[in-house]
Amino acid sequence: MRKALIVWGGWDGHEPKQVGEVCAALLRAAEFEVEVSESLDSLADASVLKALDLIVPIWTMGSLDNEKAEAVSEAVAAGVGIAGCHGGMCDAFRENVLWQFITGGNWVAHPGGDGVEYVVNVRQSSSPLVDGIADFTVSSEQYYLHVDPAVEVLATTRFPTVTWYHSANGEVDIPVVWTKRWGHGRVFYNSLGHHADIFDIPDAREIMRRGLLWAADGKRIAVEQGLDPGEFASDAQMF
Repeated sequence: MRKALIVWGGWDGHEPKQVGEVCAALLRAAEFEVEVSESLDSLADASVLKALDLIVPIWTMGSLDNEKAEAVSEAVAAGVGIAGCHGGMCDAFRENVLWQFITGGNWVAHPGGDGVEYVVNVRQSSSPLVDGIADFTVSSEQYYLHVDPAVEVLATTRFPTVTWYHSANGEVDIPVVWTKRWGHGRVFYNSLGHHADIFDIPDAREIMRRGLLWAADGKRIAVEQGLDPGEFASDAQMF
């Protein structure tokens, strides 16, 4: 049976427990064994993490030491997937640049706060994750993110919706959903999820479900193909 670890905590305003329950239900429906942890110590041992298929971080505005970030990095590079949403993944650990490098982006603003109505524009691409899903409208926080140019963008939203200093730059499309690779591991991010009820929207829930399963499936491929993360190893200074 495939195994997933959900680690939730941090700022309660993002409903980490409730969002964790949504992700756990999606994974259990796909026959995963799901462990739920309320401690970042669950990320401390790379050898334990490597036994998983998927890591789901749901932890906003916390602090992660470099040893734990490196353990996650090592596990994901070996094929373990990492998938998350909203601030629970890309506003998790603002001071940890390795975490931001792994996940592909970081939050910088949500002009207008909660309750902004905006369109999620789905990009049909080489990825099957958004097949059959059309553009849809949500009322939530609209995340302005700084994003790794290496990601594959699967959905965007157009700014500005709310006038502010950034409006002087004109219209820009900011990624909402993306995938990327970290070594042999798969990374999935969805900026929706300010509150758990966003996943009552069928398309939002389906994108999250597909992303979780897609990220987890990288472990199977890495094992079946005997992929070695050592091919990415380097003695050069990175940080």
